[in-house]
Amino acid sequence: MKRIILIICGLLLGCSKGNSSESSENKILNMNNEPINISDISVKDMNGKDVKLSDYNGKVLLIVNVASYCGYTKQYTGLQEIYEKYNPQGFEILAFPCNDFGDQEPGTNDEIRTFCETKYKTTFPMFDKVSILGDGKSELYSKMISYEPSGDVSWNFEKFVIDKNGNVVGRFKSKITPQDEMITGLIEKELVK
Repeated sequence: MKRIILIICGLLLGCSKGNSSESSENKILNMNNEPINISDISVKDMNGKDVKLSDYNGKVLLIVNVASYCGYTKQYTGLQEIYEKYNPQGFEILAFPCNDFGDQEPGTNDEIRTFCETKYKTTFPMFDKVSILGDGKSELYSKMISYEPSGDVSWNFEKFVIDKNGNVVGRFKSKITPQDEMITGLIEKELVK
């Protein structure tokens, strides 16, 4: 009965609740019935240079807010593992340090980069520290959090999967590790499209 109600709701609203087994044609839409696309946004890298996210069109992305002093910090290991596995196929990880949760990312960009490269041997791109809560919320996160389940990011290491066209196609809470089948399955599915 619950499934029937969800299907009817999806038909009435013109969308369905996203999961890793759905096609990208069924991805969650914003209130204007358009995909949530991040290609028009620019961010700053750790050196303060502007980076257009449209430069990543054609690649599958995993965007994650990171912190150096969090219980989930060990997920850097898993992030690096999936980066090494899928990067040759057109996959990128974009990591955004964030100090919004428990002041667990207090360092400067140089300190954060050094920590990640020496302790976890990371090689994926790191970006300028961002705020993802409150009035100073980054434009990128303001847009991505419209993806279901919509709402603010709740902690460090929440993950968003972006398809080759810049559309958000998956959102995973912090406790779901980067190597989890839900994430890697979605990445693999998007890479072959």
